[in-house]
Amino acid sequence: MLDAHHSRPGFPLPPHACDCHVHIFGPRERYPLAEDRTFAPAIASLGDVLAMHDRIGIQRMVIVQASPQGNDNACVIDSLRALRAMGREARAVAVVPEGTEPGLLHELHAVGVRGLRVNLQSYGQTDPVLAAARIRAAAAMAAEMDWHLQTYTTLNVIAGLSDVMKALPVPLVVDHFGLADPTAGLRQTGLGELLALVRSGKVYIKLSAPYRVIEQPDGRDLEPIARALIDANPERMLWGTDWPHTGPWPGVPRDRDGAEPFHPIDDGAQLNIFGSWTSAQEREQILVTNPARLYGF
Repeated sequence: MLDAHHSRPGFPLPPHACDCHVHIFGPRERYPLAEDRTFAPAIASLGDVLAMHDRIGIQRMVIVQASPQGNDNACVIDSLRALRAMGREARAVAVVPEGTEPGLLHELHAVGVRGLRVNLQSYGQTDPVLAAARIRAAAAMAAEMDWHLQTYTTLNVIAGLSDVMKALPVPLVVDHFGLADPTAGLRQTGLGELLALVRSGKVYIKLSAPYRVIEQPDGRDLEPIARALIDANPERMLWGTDWPHTGPWPGVPRDRDGAEPFHPIDDGAQLNIFGSWTSAQEREQILVTNPARLYGF
């Protein structure tokens, strides 16, 4: 559902503000989905995301390979090339199999890939041994390229892997607040370990997709956790929309073969939630300075 209304932000965005988490889903006949997908998304084009960004004032983006796309990064690569031809600034985070040849990694780097993603949550992977093996293997490849590693997982998994994460040879980016539960407060399992990793400088947090965890529309319930993360190390905070907003619908089985509709999220409202938690100086840091450093803008 790409006709969601996007409010204009209630504060001025700094130049070169970056949305660090979007997905592009192109036509199936050109970009087939992975056999092991857990859902089949509808189409979300480059033009659609640019229209949303122009509406809310975003000038840079990071395209993230989504789980239904598996290891085939063709849609991400073509999107990066198209954006470069338009004069738009963009980077990407890819997914590759273990043992990928350095030549392919260099090809990905040339078009704008700057990280590798290990998506544990979308596949329900919570076994710490298997998760650690996947993270270490991906980090080894990322280290060859001076990239970072990105993971989508829960605080419980982070608590079990904090020593592994601390020892990685590359920075680690954790998606969507580590799926912290606003109702569980600052003492919930895993949040202390995540905050320690953020303080150490090893881990970046994406203050992205608050709609996945909040119960109050204005995000007030998530503010204590958001502020704890920002205060732990503002230089390790990032922001993103998570456009076009995939995810299960209550009471509806995931659609593997059709076109599962997206959630109609107002991304201007999401940006205003972030703005309510932060000062102008912090917004400059999180929207511009930190992504420029991590992604090489």
